[in-house]
Amino acid sequence: MRRSALVERALDAARLEAEVAHGGAGAIAVFVGTVRDVNDGRPVTAIEYSAYGPMAERELERILEEACASAPALRAVVEHRIGLLAVGEASVVIAVSHPHRAEALRAVETIIEELKQRVPIWKREHYVDGTREWVHAGSSQVTC
Repeated sequence: MRRSALVERALDAARLEAEVAHGGAGAIAVFVGTVRDVNDGRPVTAIEYSAYGPMAERELERILEEACASAPALRAVVEHRIGLLAVGEASVVIAVSHPHRAEALRAVETIIEELKQRVPIWKREHYVDGTREWVHAGSSQVTC
């Protein structure tokens, strides 16, 4: 069982955890990524996430397919939020279950790392001083 989605609503980690829970799950691991108030020493007020939807959704599905192939008993759900998020709001939730904790924890780490590297989701940080910057992994930042 696996599911992934880009959403424009608040994320509910408990709902995703319940989605992967079952009697054979010896471990459930949940990761919640949130908007922090400082990045690279600059105070942040919000982050705006945008994505190329169809491509992002396909890549998220591929990542979960790979994770489930490497741990056949794995159940995994990922939701990533799109839009303007305030400090403290959840931007991504990953919930997995597996009969064993090592596989569950490894899957969460693999999924978030692959998501950050492969899924076309971009973020624009909004700073206290009123400026905004698109932040691109592995490339320079563009100031607006």
